[in-house]
Amino acid sequence: MVKQVLLIEDEPNIIEAVSFILSRDGWKVATHSNGETAMAAIRSQKPDALVLDVMLPGRSGYEILQDLRSDDVFSDLPVLMLTARGQKKDRDAADRLGVTRFMSKPFSNAEVLAALREIAGVD
Repeated sequence: MVKQVLLIEDEPNIIEAVSFILSRDGWKVATHSNGETAMAAIRSQKPDALVLDVMLPGRSGYEILQDLRSDDVFSDLPVLMLTARGQKKDRDAADRLGVTRFMSKPFSNAEVLAALREIAGVD
C-alpha cells in the first residue's frame, strides 16, 4: 500500500526538495503552504503522516498541531515538525503539544526520510 504524506511548508525550495525525496521513496506527496487553511487540507487529504513547518502564513505549526491533537480523527496522526527555530524552548513547545518528531533546519534529505519512515511505521 502506498503511504500518503501531506507536506505543509511555505518555502518553495524545501517543498521541492522534500517532495522529490519522498516521491522517489514511494510516498504519495501532497503539499499545502497556508497555515490558515491547513486543517481543511488535512481533513480532505487524510494523510498517513504529516510534515509540518512551524512558521507558516496565517497560523503557526504549533497551532495546527494543537488542533490535530484535540481532534479525535487526527489525534494519533504522526507529525514530523520542521523548523528553522530549533532552540530548546521550540522543541519543548512542540513536545508539550504532542509532536511525534521534531527536526531543525537545515536537515539532510536522508534524515527527513528516515524520520518519516520511522514515525509512519514504514519498513
